[in-house]
Amino acid sequence: MLTENEGHLAQTGATMDYSERPYIVIWEMTQACDLACVHCRACAKPLRHPLELTTAEAEQLIDQVADLHVPVFVLSGGDPLKRPDLFTLVEYATMRGVRTSLTPSATPLLSQEAIAELQSCGLARLAVSLDGSTAEIHDSFRGIPGSYELTLQAIRWARELNLPVQINTTITRRNLEDFDAMARLLESLDIVLWSVFFLVPTGRGQVDDMISGEETEEVFAKLYETSRRVKFDIKTTEAPHYRRYVAQAQARERRLGFLLPFRKKTEDGIGRAPRGINDAKGFVFISHLGDVFPSGFLPLAAGNIRRTPLADIYRHSPLFRDLRDTSLLDGKCGACEFREICGGSRARAFALTGDPFAEEPGCTYQPKAIATAA
Repeated sequence: MLTENEGHLAQTGATMDYSERPYIVIWEMTQACDLACVHCRACAKPLRHPLELTTAEAEQLIDQVADLHVPVFVLSGGDPLKRPDLFTLVEYATMRGVRTSLTPSATPLLSQEAIAELQSCGLARLAVSLDGSTAEIHDSFRGIPGSYELTLQAIRWARELNLPVQINTTITRRNLEDFDAMARLLESLDIVLWSVFFLVPTGRGQVDDMISGEETEEVFAKLYETSRRVKFDIKTTEAPHYRRYVAQAQARERRLGFLLPFRKKTEDGIGRAPRGINDAKGFVFISHLGDVFPSGFLPLAAGNIRRTPLADIYRHSPLFRDLRDTSLLDGKCGACEFREICGGSRARAFALTGDPFAEEPGCTYQPKAIATAA
């Protein structure tokens, strides 16, 4: 029998009112991590911060997430395994009916025993990062030799326990040419979702590592073709314009009479983010200190859960309300007919222009209104 919260999770994200509650809440449990990733958003460091949320504060946060009936709750970092209360908090979230995903780092802390305990505590999904089809590519991202093999081993251990696995990959100039080999590797693994991140130059991420708008469109084409072939779901992070690409591709297929229906592929109740989700619009990020951000890549805090309930910040803070208002978007994004399902990466706009409402710097699409005026 479903709990009250699990019953709410049966609703599709498309029916949610993103002005009232988010679809995804990500909590950065800690910034401590033993890796040295070249693109780390958090500029992670080996030791934990003394002012991290306490276990009691974390349970209060989980209570708020449960009360909001949030479909997707992600424990992130840094490396969550650096917190000794991780297992207690996963178990508490499970007890509250919150379906929880975890994004640990591939270090010796991610042992077979740790994965088994997480599974027994009720973890719904394990999400691990894999940024290349070879150890050379992946380990150069992570800054630690052996990370590639540890990642593959963790995937095997999780699947032996029937714990669903998600792969996170950040596309940059360092691995762009590896895309096809990476897709082939993932087809050989038993995963439920491939989440493809498009670099935002914040933290350790560098502008020179970003791919161009034209290269982004080429990756979109490959992602779409791959999504039609593989058994796992595919979504993008900080590339909402992929939804514009998919809408255009489906329109072309419909005109030609061979549009294929998308199949629901996830097996753990944690579905793909629906159309329209964006920074502050269905998405919220909470730092290790309790600060609340529109996303982990947009460093503009709207409040702190130690002082203000999460629901109040999400619903009423001027920053979140403005970011959900597509009429405030500037440039091409403001004129684009796809702005409601896309809206551009607000984090990338801020990183490259200093204005979170500026047009998406990584999009080559010319909106019809602008093309017609020209």
